[in-house]
Amino acid sequence: MHNVQIGDLTVGNDAPLLVISGPCQLESLDHAQMIAGQMAENCKAAGAQFVFEGSFDKANRTSVSGKRGLGIDEGLKVMQAVKDAIGCPVLTDIHIAYQCADVAAVCDIMQIPAFLCRQTDLLIAAGETGAVINLKKGQFLAPWDMPNVVSKIESTGNTRILLTERGTCLLYTSD
Repeated sequence: MHNVQIGDLTVGNDAPLLVISGPCQLESLDHAQMIAGQMAENCKAAGAQFVFEGSFDKANRTSVSGKRGLGIDEGLKVMQAVKDAIGCPVLTDIHIAYQCADVAAVCDIMQIPAFLCRQTDLLIAAGETGAVINLKKGQFLAPWDMPNVVSKIESTGNTRILLTERGTCLLYTSD
């Protein structure tokens, strides 16, 4: 286990707690700044580190008509504004390999959603940016399957990887 540097923050087992929090999806600049400002203040008071999370596109909605967010262009403008105004690192989800370079230019951390955690092309494209990658473990994977996933990112030379445990589903029944 090694520490990961994110701007002025150090993330690791021997570092202060890291809180990654924000709205499920970005709705507006004012909304994002209000949440980020309050969270940054609360985390500072508690001695915790803070990263603002906001998704420009919630591409995994159950319904095709579900609200998805501001889109990449407007969403990245909001993330940059939050980063500048609040002074905290920012994180957003990526879903497609071609998004990686644009997101890495603004966001301190790119997050791989749990549903996409084994997608080789996405993992390699994210790793090639050199950005910090927060990899959410899919509930369909056993914990011991993650080294194979991590090695895809590491194959690019990027070891700036955070892992987020999402639990493990053993089975579903209709009863």
